[in-house]
Amino acid sequence: MKTLPRCQPDVFTYSTLLKVCVDATRFELVESLYEEMAERLISPNTVTQNIVLNGYGKAGKFDQMEKVLSGMLESKTCSPDVWTMNTILGVFGNKGQIDMMEKWYEKFRNFGIEPETRTFNILIGAYGKKRMYDKMSTVMEYMRKLEFPWTTSTYNNVIEAFADAGDAKHMEYTFDQMRAEGMKADTKTFCCLINGYANAGLFNKVISSAQLAGKFEIPENTSFYNAIISACAKANDLMEMGRVFERMKDKQCQPDSTTYSIMIEAYIKEGMNDKIFDLEQEKQEMIADVHESD
Repeated sequence: MKTLPRCQPDVFTYSTLLKVCVDATRFELVESLYEEMAERLISPNTVTQNIVLNGYGKAGKFDQMEKVLSGMLESKTCSPDVWTMNTILGVFGNKGQIDMMEKWYEKFRNFGIEPETRTFNILIGAYGKKRMYDKMSTVMEYMRKLEFPWTTSTYNNVIEAFADAGDAKHMEYTFDQMRAEGMKADTKTFCCLINGYANAGLFNKVISSAQLAGKFEIPENTSFYNAIISACAKANDLMEMGRVFERMKDKQCQPDSTTYSIMIEAYIKEGMNDKIFDLEQEKQEMIADVHESD
């Protein structure tokens, strides 16, 4: 491409290459691509920088992330936008660094960037994980005030917060409110409900939630089955756990490392060495298959 005069790489070419590098965690190639762009007098745009920011954030490379962000704040060609804002808030929110998340929220607002529904959902999710329910409610009320719609993600974040705490009462109330407003539940909704009932020790409601998911024709993915398998393990119902595992495979739903870890830990507690050996073998085969497909 570089040898063809009428087909020279541009900022979109380099943005694509940078995305491939950060997705593969090949960060050593990022600087060389930036240098090549500078040699060709190609300036990165906001999309380019957002791609790199997201990669650094996911990898926990916060110094490099803040360096890129500082450059964006000073730049006239690649100023931060709401996508930048959401990326940074999501990074600190997922790490539980609420003070940093709030600090950057104010910085972006002072910079003139307006939040969107996803921005508020990120805040709600972060507050929920830290059980800061007052702040979670404040953000939700603020969304209503600004006439931002509560989405499935909004409700999922609230349901997940109560589920993690094993607060079945408030979790159910939120789910009922979600349905009353005509909001469609998704796979994550039911994963959270199942997890919440398991944490509350209400195994009968785990079963009814799984049945309700079937009634609503909710897609059953690996996370969905992992939630049920985890609930069975918490209830010490290893026979049902095994049945769910077999049903998962019958439905062509690929178990992952989380699936095996949950089950192996449950069998270790009961000293079921044969089961542990079989699962360890199956897990190694799964890992080998993944490497082959890569």
